[in-house]
Amino acid sequence: MELPLTEPFKTKMVENIYRSTGSEREMWIKEASLNLFNLRSEQVIIDLLTDSGTGAMSDKQWSAMMLGDESYAGASSFYKLKDAIKDLTGFNYFLPAHQGRAAENVLFSVLVKEGDIVPGNSHFDTTKGHIEFRKAQAVDCTIDEAGDTTSGHLFKGNVDLEKLEQVLKANPAEKISCVIVTVTNNTAGGQPVSMSNIREAGKLSHKYGVKFIIDAARFAENAYFIRMREDGYAEKEIRDIAREMFSYADGMTMSSKKDAIVNMGGFTAFREEGLYQLASTFNIIYEGFLTYGGMSGRDMNALAQGLYEGTELPYLESRINQVAYLGSKMKEYGIPLLEPYGGHAIFIDAKKFLPHIPKEEFPAQTLAIELYLEGGVRGVEIGALMADRDPVTRQNRYPDLEMVRLALPRRVYSNNHMDYVAAVVRNVFDRRNMVKRGVQIEWEAPIMRHFTVKLNRF
Repeated sequence: MELPLTEPFKTKMVENIYRSTGSEREMWIKEASLNLFNLRSEQVIIDLLTDSGTGAMSDKQWSAMMLGDESYAGASSFYKLKDAIKDLTGFNYFLPAHQGRAAENVLFSVLVKEGDIVPGNSHFDTTKGHIEFRKAQAVDCTIDEAGDTTSGHLFKGNVDLEKLEQVLKANPAEKISCVIVTVTNNTAGGQPVSMSNIREAGKLSHKYGVKFIIDAARFAENAYFIRMREDGYAEKEIRDIAREMFSYADGMTMSSKKDAIVNMGGFTAFREEGLYQLASTFNIIYEGFLTYGGMSGRDMNALAQGLYEGTELPYLESRINQVAYLGSKMKEYGIPLLEPYGGHAIFIDAKKFLPHIPKEEFPAQTLAIELYLEGGVRGVEIGALMADRDPVTRQNRYPDLEMVRLALPRRVYSNNHMDYVAAVVRNVFDRRNMVKRGVQIEWEAPIMRHFTVKLNRF
């Protein structure tokens, strides 16, 4: 018989989980103003809020941390990380930052000014937040298939090249800060972007004199999907696929807390020295000196090691197959999901799960609360709360997709945990008609409200 796939690692240390009761969770979520971000970690049984910074580092990463050089300037850890980034991306220049949104802040301080336009494929919350904070406009040019949860399109994260060219044609190059392609496309369900689409989007950007930037938080998972799904890549190494992806770009940002499997860290990287020099000033202002940015030497060492571990095929097979395992269990139970499954998370279609809850009552947030109450599973709403208000009209934006994301930390949970999660979702699905009303906003911040919003029930 064919041998089953096993995790390419073994457990060396464990962390106990407190099994809370339903009455405890009812009390805790009320105290948290129905915002799952406000829960304490010990109040959660299975934490699928995010895959960012929540992974388990390897023995080699922990060993590398012990060799960290904490020199203020010129630390050896900086040069170790610089070599790894150059090897895997081809970019000669980089600036360390404490995480992805900090890297975006540095880059956009150079590129984005008031009145600008930034086209891309479903900008994530922090990306859009940084753009709109600068009174610029994020324009979504994702393919239409991304809005259909049942479409079998293998690269739903793709940029619609016709939409992109319309934006590029209609505006002078100096009005367009850059084109950003996020790999994988998180907001659209962790969906990959094909190599041909990255290549053509880069060519189109350069045709109109616009810089092409990759948001590379999950570049390794994207490379894996290219290997599995795109003609001509089945025999290529993951790292070679990644190098080709980056070869079409002028620069990148990365939240290293995802595919580099570290708890903190990020960076910007550049092909041109000129853009690097401009960004350097802002890196010093916001993050720190050029050779440490927002990172300690030990964290840079762990990141350099993690970039290589995150691009190993056996690890990626295990990682992405666990996501698919959770999806297949939930599909057996009839749960409406976004398909094909993404690389880092399963996305539940809240509109189909709770069709009787109107969009104004935030069905995805309502569902996320019910999953927590049922079994202590913490996910996150990817819907109208996260979409925020239009910066001009201040009206709520209602995206096509209203989803609950269950993001799997890397190398943390077993498939037994996935069975538990699937059972929790099934139980809520079986009693979905008992959920009579959604939630309403009691208080919200003026931007990126979902992190701190206070809610109450109708």
